[in-house]
Amino acid sequence: MTLDDDISNLTRIPLFAIFEAGALRMLAFSSETRLMRAGDTLFRRGEPSDGGFILTMGTIALDPYDDGRPAARFVRPWALIGETALVAPSLRPVTAVAREPATVLRISRALFHQILEQHPVTAARTRDFFRERLVDFTRSVAASVGANG
Repeated sequence: MTLDDDISNLTRIPLFAIFEAGALRMLAFSSETRLMRAGDTLFRRGEPSDGGFILTMGTIALDPYDDGRPAARFVRPWALIGETALVAPSLRPVTAVAREPATVLRISRALFHQILEQHPVTAARTRDFFRERLVDFTRSVAASVGANG
């Protein structure tokens, strides 16, 4: 796959669909590729996060219990895992395990912030993206509390 193919595929992810071309190129070029075998653990629940991952090939199981129960969710290409970890430190809420051979692009928080610093239009769009996510979350919580109160 070429760099242009990677850039095109990145736009399938809502957060990156709003990025300027130069920001996407920097993201695709600077991300670290990690190859995984079936059963390899990408990260464990409770570990500190230092960035996110883009699944480019294979399937990753996201397990919030990490106790042998079936995984709650499976993600397939082109999915972003750890969106919030790109912006701020947090603990991983799930364990992520490759269900088959997989390839991910690791995006460190430092790289993500560097991209935003060098691309102010992308930074403004990203701010608005996360603001909308927070507004939607707040509405959802308010509706849930209202329904149960």
